[in-house]
Amino acid sequence: MTRLILFNKPFGVLCQFSDDGGRPTLKDYIPVPGVYAAGRLDRDSEGLLLLTDDGGLQSRVADPRHKLPKTYLAQVEGEVGERALASLCAGVDLGDFTTRPCQARAIPEPAWLWARDPPIRERLSVPTAWIEIVLREGKNRQVRRMTARVGLPTLRLVRVAIGDWSLDGIAPGAWREVGVPVAPPPPASGPRIGGPSAREGAPRIRRRREGRASEQT
Repeated sequence: MTRLILFNKPFGVLCQFSDDGGRPTLKDYIPVPGVYAAGRLDRDSEGLLLLTDDGGLQSRVADPRHKLPKTYLAQVEGEVGERALASLCAGVDLGDFTTRPCQARAIPEPAWLWARDPPIRERLSVPTAWIEIVLREGKNRQVRRMTARVGLPTLRLVRVAIGDWSLDGIAPGAWREVGVPVAPPPPASGPRIGGPSAREGAPRIRRRREGRASEQT
């Protein structure tokens, strides 16, 4: 039976189960053998991380080709204007690649959000604001690079949802195991005459080793 764990990763925790430098890892929070992170979060980012023992599910979550929406809340330095939001939505040229179009909107500071430990460094002379960003890709430090490019450096980043999975009811450092929905079958492409049977032609799914997921935001 496939296992799927929703984990609210605190600031400073690595998305791996061991670290030679003695820094906090998933092992300090999740005593479940055989599960691996599906996607990643930077050490200085917080929020929802999925872990599973199913290589196929791990790929569907982490691989941007599947276009699973991922929702982030970013506390940024500066005032959020319509021009900056339009640039984020249209796609931002980061030099090595241009981001795909996404959803971005200014939001009030979330009243439900926990205080970060340690707190962010704020400059009293510079205001801060919050943006909700929904991506269907996830490259290294992408959200931070996007907001910086439009003049709004990210001070705090929290992922609150991946597809239909969310942080609702999960405190920082806590986790919850949930049921795995059955993936819809691929669209029919017509009969295959003389081809292999479904059993013979089915791809084999191998469990990915820790650290191979491409996403890291």
